Amino acid sequence: MIQKIETETGHEEVVYGEDPASGLKSIIAIHSTVLGPALGGVRMWPYASKEEALRDVLRLSRAMSYKASVSGLDLGGGKAVIIGDPRSEKSPGLLKAFGRFVASREGRYITAKDVGTTTDDLEIIAQETKFVGGRSYASGGSDDPSPMTAYGIYEGIKATVRFKWQKESLKGLTFAIQGMGHVGYGLAKHLHQEGAGLVVCDIHPENAKRAETTLGATVVSPEKILDVEADVFSPCALGGGIHAGMIERLKAPVIAGGANNQLLDEMRDGDLLHDKNILYAPDYVINAGGIINIFAELDGYQEEKARRKTAKIAETLTKIFEESRRENRSTPRIALKIAEDRINNTKKN
Repeated sequence: MIQKIETETGHEEVVYGEDPASGLKSIIAIHSTVLGPALGGVRMWPYASKEEALRDVLRLSRAMSYKASVSGLDLGGGKAVIIGDPRSEKSPGLLKAFGRFVASREGRYITAKDVGTTTDDLEIIAQETKFVGGRSYASGGSDDPSPMTAYGIYEGIKATVRFKWQKESLKGLTFAIQGMGHVGYGLAKHLHQEGAGLVVCDIHPENAKRAETTLGATVVSPEKILDVEADVFSPCALGGGIHAGMIERLKAPVIAGGANNQLLDEMRDGDLLHDKNILYAPDYVINAGGIINIFAELDGYQEEKARRKTAKIAETLTKIFEESRRENRSTPRIALKIAEDRINNTKKN
């Protein structure tokens, strides 16, 4: 069963797909295809309700449009969510049903890996649709985009630190990292190699323990990560965690991390951070390494070429920071204008 969902968010299409035989309950949101097909990963998460899943996929798909635009990619923005616990409810049948759901959009949406899904999952999905990005090297894809995402965040953090403190090195700085999944752990490895101090948390204790064992990180509970005396707070878990109450608690003067939709209210919370002189690296700018990596598949994947383009995240962020300072406006407002201008100019042409 496929059912259209009406929204007032400016999305081109939002559809709900259900397959009772496999247990699939999924939403695909296509925000924009102005610049190209809508690319965005599929997130599997035990949402409390269909309404909660809808709110998440609408925000995530919108961010993907802006991520592709600000990165100069000829892609639109989309996202999918599967309602369910990936640790207990995922099955080949469910993934194949999702693949058929993706195929029903006839190429307007290209799926990829996200929270709760893996490269192996994509291979199963690809049995039912060709519209899958980030497949394994063996299948001719760019494989897991997480390492490139982590690398882009690392390069973005260096640019952020350089702008904030005119420092070329991260050695001796302390990073509070929220989330030790593929991206968070990959970022932590880059920071550790530079001699940075790490304080980490994760809702899955084994993930945090790995960082403690291999990287010498200090582990705190998820409830305590905001209270850490750190130079940089790096959210690398789920979004929506940065809001007025959290900002009052935060000790770090810089926020730069990999989570999507970090600000609960993008403009209001962005303005509050700006007013408090907390430098915020807009999430869809700094975490664009993954989509850049998948986009590189279109011309025949070359890792070094994708890596060079990902490194340019630092230049984009510096431009945003400089314009924010010059205009005395928050970094989210500057990033949004850059992204929307490119989309709107393409519409006119």
